[in-house]
Amino acid sequence: MKNVLIISSNYTGHGHKSISEALQEQFNLHKDVNINIIDGFDLGGNMGIRVGKSYGLVTRNAKELWNLAWKISSKNHSVIHEFVELSIKHNFLKLLRRLKPDLILCVHPVFNTPALNILKKYRINIPFVTFVADLISISPLWADKRASCIICPTEEAKEKCMGFGVSEDSIKVMGFPVRSRFTQHISKKEQKQDYSLDKPLQCLIMSGGEGSGDMGLISKILLDNFNCNVCIIAGRNKSLKEKLEKTLSQQYPDRVNILGYVTNIEEYMLTSDIAFTRGSPNVMMEAVACSVPLIITGALPGQEQENPDFAQRNNLGIVCKDTSSLSDIVSELLANNAKALNIIKQSQQRYFDHKSAEKIAQYTLSLINKNMYVYPSEIGRRRKFSRLALKAKIR
Repeated sequence: MKNVLIISSNYTGHGHKSISEALQEQFNLHKDVNINIIDGFDLGGNMGIRVGKSYGLVTRNAKELWNLAWKISSKNHSVIHEFVELSIKHNFLKLLRRLKPDLILCVHPVFNTPALNILKKYRINIPFVTFVADLISISPLWADKRASCIICPTEEAKEKCMGFGVSEDSIKVMGFPVRSRFTQHISKKEQKQDYSLDKPLQCLIMSGGEGSGDMGLISKILLDNFNCNVCIIAGRNKSLKEKLEKTLSQQYPDRVNILGYVTNIEEYMLTSDIAFTRGSPNVMMEAVACSVPLIITGALPGQEQENPDFAQRNNLGIVCKDTSSLSDIVSELLANNAKALNIIKQSQQRYFDHKSAEKIAQYTLSLINKNMYVYPSEIGRRRKFSRLALKAKIR
């Protein structure tokens, strides 16, 4: 069996987890491959778990603090590397000894360099692959040139990695992987029909797994100005869900459906004519896979800030920087029997590579070699092992 270890995250939004699941589906098609997905923050113990779980609270309520953290991590990444390496080292070595992976695939930027540092110190020469889970605004935390390969979803991400000193030969552009349930309609050749004005516009409003943004205001603008129905997915934001239920459900009975965190988001995307969301790369690409034209109403500072313009440049959606212009934007999309809306849908179908996850899995597996890797025999004796490794390095 080939053992593949995926380092991901369960609580920093839902994107890393979704990417891991998309790749796991493809790895599972190989009978000789065994997959283990771990939350990198779990390796840091209770403190690491608290840090991972704080993501939702910060991104919902303190976006400027998140922006500051992103800038600090981009400019002072060596401090981040040292802290994370120290916090995960023991549990990471213990995990390696137990799983004995033949390849490591990392889909979260925080753990790339710390994991590579530990592997180097203990002379464990496992193939290590990074998948960049951002479209354009790439943190230098993604770009460790010691990785066997860095897989990027876009050419723009590749250019950023090269700007951080990674050789072009070490980078592959393979698109953005999404879970198979978002692409089954493509495989079955069941493309969505163009929208026409003889029926209510089905609107989906969401903002990633954490439910940030002014969904209530967007809903009211749509419901007051258009023949439409609105489905709101508030994600893990329970207080937002309760607030919207008390207001919108009473004001617009039978026209509003308010949900919390759901695991079948593809069903809502596939039955929607248009989606209003922030510039989360995972949400954007899943919507594109389902041929749902996007109106992007915001983005997290830092890694999402360039995503709205990226979508508009590729005609995957429209950017709405101010909700005061939202009604005009929707009206323009619906003019001439929704011509502009349907053109976006066609652009999405041309742009999206529904075999991306398959290609990434195939290429990653090709990097596995037949080497036997030596792990510390006892984690409790890791200090002695480190001294021996240091002595060898001095020689």
